[in-house]
Amino acid sequence: MAQQTAVEWLWRWIMDNPFGSFDDGVKAYNQAKAMEKHQIMSAYDLGNQNQHDKICISNYVNIDEEQYYNETYNK
Repeated sequence: MAQQTAVEWLWRWIMDNPFGSFDDGVKAYNQAKAMEKHQIMSAYDLGNQNQHDKICISNYVNIDEEQYYNETYNK
C-alpha cells in the first residue's frame, strides 16, 4: 500500500471533521505541512543516496535533505 500524502491526509481530516473549530483546522494544516516537509526530505534523501550510489561525479553536490528543503521551499 502506498504511503498517504500530506494532502490526502488533510483532505481526509477535513471530510472527517466538517464542523471542526478554526483552531483545530489550523492544527491539522500545520500537521499536514510537517508531514509534507518530512515526505519531501525523505524522497530527496532516498534519491540522493541512489544517485550517489550509481555514479561518481567530481562536482557532485551533496547537501543534506534539510538544506535542500530550506533552499527549495523556504524562499
